[in-house]
Amino acid sequence: MARKVTFDQVRKLALALPGAEEGTMYGGVAFRVGGHMFACQPTHRSAEPNSLVVRINFDERDELLRIEPDTYYITDHYVGYASILVRLSRVHPDAISGLLRTAYNFVGAKPKPRPSNKKRRTKR
Repeated sequence: MARKVTFDQVRKLALALPGAEEGTMYGGVAFRVGGHMFACQPTHRSAEPNSLVVRINFDERDELLRIEPDTYYITDHYVGYASILVRLSRVHPDAISGLLRTAYNFVGAKPKPRPSNKKRRTKR
């Protein structure tokens, strides 16, 4: 069986990504890039202890839930969010590293909001 992943290992892997920063979100530790959270400690009571929330697209989430339901899960609270819960006691260290990179790219690739047309001046 794979060795258990600790939150300190998650922190080390997350902060090794270019531009990644540690902060807080709803009282839990969160990792961000460009102001966007890509992974965090779940603070909602529906999450199991020793879990991690990771931002991924819905198709990838569905696939992980299908192939590894003992490692990855979702609760009603998280259904509408592009994220998945990970049981750190069950995930392989290589898998968590890849998952963090996927999440980092997922939020880092988001387009920047466009300025409102109301404040834009038009040239005459």
